[in-house]
Amino acid sequence: MQMGLDELFHRVQHCTMCRLHERRTQVVLGEGNPHSPLMFVGEGPGADEDIQGRPFVGKAGQLLNKMLAAAEIPREQIYITNIVKCRPPGNRTPTEDEMNTCIAILRRQFLVIRPKIIVTLGSAPTRALIDPQARITRVRGQWVEKKGVRFMPTFHPAYLLRNPEAKREAWADFQQIRDAYKEVLAGMNS
Repeated sequence: MQMGLDELFHRVQHCTMCRLHERRTQVVLGEGNPHSPLMFVGEGPGADEDIQGRPFVGKAGQLLNKMLAAAEIPREQIYITNIVKCRPPGNRTPTEDEMNTCIAILRRQFLVIRPKIIVTLGSAPTRALIDPQARITRVRGQWVEKKGVRFMPTFHPAYLLRNPEAKREAWADFQQIRDAYKEVLAGMNS
C-alpha cells in the first residue's frame, strides 16, 4: 500500500535523523495539490516557514507567489516543498549530509504526487536532484529529463531578492515552466 502525504507527515513530524531537528519548531513537509503534475523544490525552511509549518511564506515566498501569478500558475494547484524539512541554522544552505538524510522523505513525496515537472529552486536541490556538480548559474533555464520527469533548475527567490538583476533570467525560466505545465495539463485533459 502506498503511503499518503498525511501518513508521511505523521511519520516524519518527530524526525531526529540529522542535527537539524535540534533547533526546529516543526517539520515543514510541503503543501499544495497532491495530484499536481508540477512540483517546486526549494532548499529548506526559513524562520517564517519554521514557525508556520508551511514552505515559502516569508519574503522569498512572497516573490515566488508573484512569479507564479505572473506566469499564470496558481500556487494552490501545484505542490511546493524543500530538499530538507527542518530549518538550517541561520538559514544557511543545507549540507550534503542533511540533504542525503532528507532525500528519502522527498522520494516518498515524489511517489505520492508523481509530478511530471520538477522545478529546483537554487543550487542545493539542483545538486541533490539533478547533478552533484551542477552550478545553478550554468544550468538554470535548461531542461533535464530523468526517469520520465522533466527538471528545470532556476534561481531561488531569496537569491533574486539579493540579486534583482537576475530576475529577467528567472522570468525566462518561469515562461518555459508555464508552457511545459500547460502542455502537461492539456495532455491530461485530452
